Amino acid sequence: MKIIDVNTKIYKWDLPQPITNGLHTYTSVSLNIIEVHTDEGIKGIGLSAGIKDGEKIVKEIVEYFKPKLIGLNPLDNEMIWKLLWEPKIVGRRGITTRVISGIDLALLDFKSKLAKIPAYKLLGGYTNKVRAYIAGGYYEDGKGEKELAEEMEDNLNLGATAVKMKIGGVPIDEDIKRIQTVRNTVGSNVDIMVDANCAYNLNDAIKIADKMEKYDIFWFEEPLLPDDYNGYQILSSKSAVPIATGENEYTKYGFNQLIEKKGATIIQPDALVLGGSTEFMKIASLADINHLSIAPHGNQNVHVHLLCGIPNGLILEYYVSTTDPLWGQIYEYDLSLKNGMVSPPDVPGLGLEIKEKNLEKYRVV
Repeated sequence: MKIIDVNTKIYKWDLPQPITNGLHTYTSVSLNIIEVHTDEGIKGIGLSAGIKDGEKIVKEIVEYFKPKLIGLNPLDNEMIWKLLWEPKIVGRRGITTRVISGIDLALLDFKSKLAKIPAYKLLGGYTNKVRAYIAGGYYEDGKGEKELAEEMEDNLNLGATAVKMKIGGVPIDEDIKRIQTVRNTVGSNVDIMVDANCAYNLNDAIKIADKMEKYDIFWFEEPLLPDDYNGYQILSSKSAVPIATGENEYTKYGFNQLIEKKGATIIQPDALVLGGSTEFMKIASLADINHLSIAPHGNQNVHVHLLCGIPNGLILEYYVSTTDPLWGQIYEYDLSLKNGMVSPPDVPGLGLEIKEKNLEKYRVV
């Protein structure tokens, strides 16, 4: 049994209008697919986070890794991860680790297809459904409190029992009004997460955490820059609102630092960033040892399996058409939100097979 080829397919499509978080504006959505082909006739499909407008870079890094992968046994994910992740050669973090993530997820997809079971079963099968929240609440031109409220009402109509909104892009008091609007719209029985995308310094993070406490916020996400472990430690000790972070962290080593510093009570690994499912499962165990919950950032189609495979999964991030105009048109086995819960598809693998005809015109690499 061996790997015979590795290839990349990258798609990119425009948003109807730009959306902005605390620091960044987005004009498009991208999908980076890495396929691992084997002599068993089974193809593993993985997803990788990329870099903005850097589609060709992802492909070049895959091509760099390909000679190392050809001929290896696709079951040997631990050995392959160690072979590819060489800090002296390819760096400790960044785009190379993101590409390794996609390769590693493709190996998980292959292994569970070979076993003829869904990936979450291979990972431990702790449960077959998880709670989910709808992510959104971005800043947009012409979008005021009225439009924000309408978005949240639409989320409730989709079955949401938890919603997330962006903060950090306007003055603190203005964001507090937006938070109040969302709370008034969704009522007291729906959880609200707020996400700053690293927009604050420590003093401002403490200030807004104090001001929004009365709105019963479920978590305060990424208030500070990801390497500010000391700042996270201080903020977590002072904030009554639980702190969540981790989407920009890499490997078990980075998460170990965050956890040792007691920088967050909710850990948010992104398997498309940090090194794939091989590292994700170790991070989940590390969090579990420290009595911390996992609420992964990013792609719901991958993370629903990883969450269902672990005992300390908290909640799944779930994107809809407000953040992706092709929502529901990408995957053959898509997810659906029912009474605030999501289940992984009952098919072998991760269920990442795409609807090629829908995406063909958006392929850029």
